[in-house]
Formats: sequence, structure tokens, C-alpha cells
Amino acid sequence: MGQISLRSVCRTYASEAFSLTVLDQADLEIPDSAFAVICGPSGSGKSTLLNMIGALDRPDGGTITIAGTDIATLNEKQLAKFRNETIGFVFQSFHLLPVLTAAENVAWPLYFQGVKRRERMEIAREKLALVGLSDHANKLPGKLSGGQRQRVAIARALVCNPRIILADEPTANLDRKTAQGVLDLMSDLNAHHGVSFLCATHDNLVVEHARQIISLSEGKLHMQVVPTLNEVARHA
Repeated sequence: MGQISLRSVCRTYASEAFSLTVLDQADLEIPDSAFAVICGPSGSGKSTLLNMIGALDRPDGGTITIAGTDIATLNEKQLAKFRNETIGFVFQSFHLLPVLTAAENVAWPLYFQGVKRRERMEIAREKLALVGLSDHANKLPGKLSGGQRQRVAIARALVCNPRIILADEPTANLDRKTAQGVLDLMSDLNAHHGVSFLCATHDNLVVEHARQIISLSEGKLHMQVVPTLNEVARHA
């Protein structure tokens, strides 16, 4: 079983006016240390899929297993703990608290684990160093560029040492040069620190970094594995 596993997952949104099936008996296996992207047109359900994998939304049917845990077996309190310890989130709008410094924003998830302030701040500074922002730890988000804010968001996603980071349109608010820098950072964290990334995106630049490309169409999921240069060379 992969690090992320979906079995016969269904999700439908319905009202008096319409019914939209986002996932229809969908299956998916994503391995450890993946760099995967979910592709599809607007409204196809990319964010819905990401939210269900992140235990922020529940399917109508089927099973979602994350890091060996069937998340349907967890109550709300257990789900919150599971999300905090196992999954990191990166959003296109960063979602940094404007009154907190970069380091305080990164440290915030540790507060909910009961970590003392001094230790929280030490860990936060370590994660900021990892994303190349040691010199910006005491700056407020308003004093940071878009790329720097996204790096702070990635550091915050890393602060609890999650096995998986879910990123919803991580380059949407960035220019091309800044987006490339953020993706290079994510690729390095994936290759050298074993962090799995699953991104929902419209951006071909993100797709170019992926090892697994997941397409979502008519309620079904299809995954294409992209060979590495070494794998291509071995089969040449």
C-alpha cells in the first residue's frame, strides 16, 4: 500500500438545481517520497481531492488511508492531531498571520502540540534556515516578498516534521522566477529530506518538477509516473 491510498472513493455535491460528481469509485496509490501533482481544469475537483486527502473533508464512500491510517476511523479530535503531526499544508494565499513574525508564524503549529515557547522558536528558526530565510526570522509578513512568504509557509508546513505536504496552487501568486525558486526548494526537500509533496495545480512549471502526474477527469483518477534521467539512461 502506498503512503496515500484511495479505494473506491466517491464524492458528489448536490442541490435542488444540480448534482456534480467529483469522484466516482476513484482509486489511487501514491508512494513514499513522492513529488506528485494533480492536474485538471477548474472545477474538476482538484482542491476537493486535496482536502479529502488532508482530512479536511470526508468522502461519501470508499476508503482513504494516509501513512497507514484509515482516516475514517478517527474522530474529530483524533483527526486534528493526525493532521498536525502527519500532514503539512501550503496554500496559494500563504495564510500567514500578519501580526506575527516569520518565526512566530512557523512556530504556531507547535503551540497546539504543547511545545514550550523557547523550544518552538528554536525549531522554527531551524526550519527557516532550511528554506533559506535565517535572516528574515523577525520580519512581519508585510515586510516579505511573495516568494519569501511562500517559503515561510513551507517552513511552517515542515515544522512538525510531517511525512506529507499538500500544496494547493503553490505558485499561483508568484512570478516565474520566484516560482522556480520555490519549486527548486520543494524538489530539494523531496530529494534530500524524503518529504512527500502532493500539489494541485494549473501551472506547467509545477508539472515539470513532478515524478507522478495525476489527472482527474469525469470522476476518475489516472497516474502517470515520470522516469528520472537516470532511469531513461538505463533503458536507452
